[in-house]
Amino acid sequence: MGFSCGIVGLPNVGKSTLFNALTKAGVASSNYPFCTIDPNVGIVNVPDKRLDKLSALVSAKKITPTTVEFVDIAGLVKGAAQGEGLGNQFLSNIRNVDAVVQVVRVFQDPDVIHIGEVDPVRDIEIINVELLLKDLETVENILSKRIKNARAGDKAAQAEVELLEKVKAEIGKDVLIKNINLAPEERKAIRQYQFLTDKELLIVANVSESELTDVGENPQFKKLLRKAEEIRSEVLVLSAKIEQELSELPTEEAGEYLSSLGLEESGLEKLVRAGYRLLGLLTFFTAGEKETRAWTIRKGSKAPEAAGAIHSDMEKGFIRAEVVSYEDFVREGNWSALKDKGLVRLEGKEYEMKDGDVIIVRFSN
Repeated sequence: MGFSCGIVGLPNVGKSTLFNALTKAGVASSNYPFCTIDPNVGIVNVPDKRLDKLSALVSAKKITPTTVEFVDIAGLVKGAAQGEGLGNQFLSNIRNVDAVVQVVRVFQDPDVIHIGEVDPVRDIEIINVELLLKDLETVENILSKRIKNARAGDKAAQAEVELLEKVKAEIGKDVLIKNINLAPEERKAIRQYQFLTDKELLIVANVSESELTDVGENPQFKKLLRKAEEIRSEVLVLSAKIEQELSELPTEEAGEYLSSLGLEESGLEKLVRAGYRLLGLLTFFTAGEKETRAWTIRKGSKAPEAAGAIHSDMEKGFIRAEVVSYEDFVREGNWSALKDKGLVRLEGKEYEMKDGDVIIVRFSN
């Protein structure tokens, strides 16, 4: 599994349309609130031309891409933290994803119901307030359990209470937990609680077809960019309607349609790249005639951790990894030529994996 993204937003901003397009899942997408009730889950292959190239070179019988999981979560409304709408259900679903994708509506369409005038900044603020209120509730519940131990002299509980009080104070200032200035060990300590606003955040601006390549002059979009900078979030511009149309076309026709729109890649490709960047992920490959496969790990992972992504036994019995860069592999074409030219490196337990590495793991049973 690569990573999981929870797609969230107010009702009728295009969440389910986008999910439907990304996953081709055919989920309900209608013009009324709470069309999505239970979260829909779709696992999507990550497009990677490098995998196709490697597979062709080794004549792989099986090609296995890495994947990303998209979760379409019920539309949020004001008061969700107090249980309004599908509040508690919605909020609990967010805890289980790696990153949050907030879809906001930038397009104008009188035929599509919305909560008022189109205002993506207002929408973001409504969502974030509800997430912060839920995090505040979580902090207060934990503190109520820890304060007693802290008063009894428990050093660990005292440190935890001090940290949680710091987090609580920042929440009171409407600061997302991911943006609180914490030391690395403090950040690691709070990860166990799965705070909603501690997750990486990507804003998807759902625009009309006419503005897809020229949205910069839209005053609402300019406001959105300023808000995104304030909350330290990247903005990705998509048209859910166009993505839906692309998903219904054969691959070749979809490519031609993209070109006619002046686009080089689909929304799925943009979203996956943004997700990898936000979460600090990289892809490595195993390449052989039996199977050529892409794998996802975090940047900074050592060779044994990469081996563990393939199989836990490989990490336990790791001896070394034979490593080749993707560029070298494509240039030489096969393992034999790479070995003849001395391009296969033998790397040990301290080797830090690079994006595009092609590896063979040597391990003991």
